[in-house]
Amino acid sequence: MKVLVQRALNASVTVEGEVVGAIDHGQLVLVGIEKGDTEMDVQRLADKLLKYRMFSDDEGKMNLNVQQVNGGVLLVSQFTLAADTKKGLRPGFSSAAVPAEGERLFNAFVEKVRAQHDKVATGEFGADMKVAFTNDGPVTFMLD
Repeated sequence: MKVLVQRALNASVTVEGEVVGAIDHGQLVLVGIEKGDTEMDVQRLADKLLKYRMFSDDEGKMNLNVQQVNGGVLLVSQFTLAADTKKGLRPGFSSAAVPAEGERLFNAFVEKVRAQHDKVATGEFGADMKVAFTNDGPVTFMLD
C-alpha cells in the first residue's frame, strides 16, 4: 500500500462535471492498493497519515499533524501508484490489487480515517476523476 500525501491549501475531485469531494486546508491523499495488502496495512497507514507532522507550527517547523491544524483530508484512489516503472517506457500494473480487492481495502482505509477524523472527503473509486488542488509548500511525502 502506498499513500502519496500532499499538503494542500485546497483540493477537490470532480466526476462527470460534478464535485464529489472537496476540502479546504489539509491533505490531498492519493492511495494505491497493491496485491498482498491487508487490513493491518490499512490501519497502520491510516494512523500514520493522521499523525504525520507535515504542517508548520508558530516557528515554521513541521511539528503539527492534520488533526492539530483542524485540516481536511481528501482521499483519492489511484491504482497507478502501484505501477512498475523499472523497465521500458510503459508502466506495468501487475503489482496492483485487482479492482474488487482494491475497492474493499480503499473503503476500509476511508472508514479507518473517518473513525479518527471528522473532516474527510473522497473521490469515487474507479471513476475518471479530475483532481484540482493547490500544493502548499510544495510539501509531498510518500508513505508506505
